[in-house]
Amino acid sequence: MAIGRNKAQVPILLSIIFILVLQSGHPLAALEKENSSNSSVSWSIGRDTNDLRKGSESTESLEEDGDEFTGGFSTLDSMLQWAIGHSDPAKLKEKAEYTEKLSPEELLSKQSDIKELMEKLKMPSDAELMKIAIADLNNSSSSPQERLHALSELLVLVEPIDNAIVDMDKLGGLEAVIKELEDIESDIRTTSAWVLGKASQNNPLVQNQILGYGALTRLMKMVHSSYTEEAAKAFYAISALIRNNEIGQELFYLEGGTILLQDMLRNSSIDTRLQKKVVFLVADLADYQANLRSASGDNNSLVLSLLSNRFFLKSVVDLSVKPDLDLQEKVLMAVRSLLHLASTEARELKEFCSLDQVLETIRVQLEALTSDEDLADFARDVETLRREVQSLFHQKLEQVPFLVHLRLFLVRDSYRVDWCLLLSQHYITTNL
Repeated sequence: MAIGRNKAQVPILLSIIFILVLQSGHPLAALEKENSSNSSVSWSIGRDTNDLRKGSESTESLEEDGDEFTGGFSTLDSMLQWAIGHSDPAKLKEKAEYTEKLSPEELLSKQSDIKELMEKLKMPSDAELMKIAIADLNNSSSSPQERLHALSELLVLVEPIDNAIVDMDKLGGLEAVIKELEDIESDIRTTSAWVLGKASQNNPLVQNQILGYGALTRLMKMVHSSYTEEAAKAFYAISALIRNNEIGQELFYLEGGTILLQDMLRNSSIDTRLQKKVVFLVADLADYQANLRSASGDNNSLVLSLLSNRFFLKSVVDLSVKPDLDLQEKVLMAVRSLLHLASTEARELKEFCSLDQVLETIRVQLEALTSDEDLADFARDVETLRREVQSLFHQKLEQVPFLVHLRLFLVRDSYRVDWCLLLSQHYITTNL
């Protein structure tokens, strides 16, 4: 609500305030100036002067930032402070004298009008606004514009985590929003995915609720949309749904999540900003598996095999050829996270992905950027990350000869065991 509109309500508010104050029995005192250099004034209404000064200061902040004012007041005191801060002292005193002269009958006759005005000024709660928006979504006669407006309202309302947890699903909001993912209008599908992503971010309860309604499958299909914004918001929702959520990640992998990521990384027509988000999610998924093993000593072998697949690894490494420093940084972060997985083979990264050559190419590019005044600091930070990745890579490579020898020994030993078993079975069969 704009400040100009706020000032227009001052006469109404003052009438309400003075009548209520008179009815409550508080005496109204005259205005007084605080000092000659500061023309701010304060009313004394049976309250401590310091408290009133604090109230005056709070109204000054409201004048500076009109966006903070919503039109609703939690207490009579807050209404009084706001009205005083937006009034003319002389007119305020004149209004007080006029109000004091009103008869009890006149005060009573105005009471119902005041109550009605107060109800109009009162802002509905978030839960009430959410109910209205959800009702619009469920109303078959709502136009596309009305449904889009309702989704935009929900986008704001679900941001506070308490609203998303307590109200959204209980009011039937999640199902209503998920239904809109099937709408023929791209804007509606896009905003629906955005709402789901924002509601589920860092919110395990809502994540599981949305997953329970089967929204993940639809969102994964939306990622292939020809509309860039729709694909981006669908991927945002997927990332928010599965981040730090074991159930969500298992469903993601079962639905072919690594293939989806691989395709998005290799598709040159996909917007670079979206590819950055994909690489960031790859790092996040790898970190989750590494942390899971550190915490419990166990992780999902199927997931590890998918993340360590040579074609998947190559799709990540190859993305670094794009001349985008921010993208290269995110690729290096993803490779670092993948190297921390025991299932990732350094030999595959060397022979199939040519990681050593890629790291050298990045080094040369970063060295050239150090002479650029605008990019020098960033380039040095990325070079530090590149060296860390290179160090991890070489450490893994040094372990390869021992692991290969151990694997050959185990294979040879297993053959020996199998051969002994065959001989034993042959001996038993021929001697019975």
